[in-house]
Parts: sequence; structure tokens; C-alpha cells
Amino acid sequence: MSKTVTIRLSDEEYKKITSCADSDHRPISNFITATVLKEIEASNYADPVEMAQIRGDKKLLEKLKTGHGDARAMRGKLVG
Repeated sequence: MSKTVTIRLSDEEYKKITSCADSDHRPISNFITATVLKEIEASNYADPVEMAQIRGDKKLLEKLKTGHGDARAMRGKLVG
């Protein structure tokens, strides 16, 4: 079921968003949804270049493996 969200925009923000939505021939709500979801996808996942760098760093992989084991064994403290 869809949800309704109300946001407050300045006139300048509204004009920019409306302009972009119009150029894509989309309603504002669809444009905002698509843009936000695209940003979430981009910021939460490593791209192929980043993954290659991670997989190529043996020291980092060993630390990740150790950390994963510690987390599974419930060792350590959650910081943050």
C-alpha cells in the first residue's frame, strides 16, 4: 500500500525539481521517488571497481574475515 509523505520545499527547490521532472515527462512524486531510490542504491552498494579494490586487498579481507567471525561469536562491543 502506498504512503503519502509531505515535504517542505523552498520556491527555488520546487522550481528545480519541477523542471527536472518535466524534462523527464514525469510527475514530481515519481521523479522524487526515482531519484531518492537511485541515490540509496548508489550510496549503499559498492560498484564493480570498488569491489575489485576490496577483493584485491588481502590485508583488508583478512580483517573483514576476523571481524565477521567476532560478530558471529558475539565477541566485542558495538560502538556507535
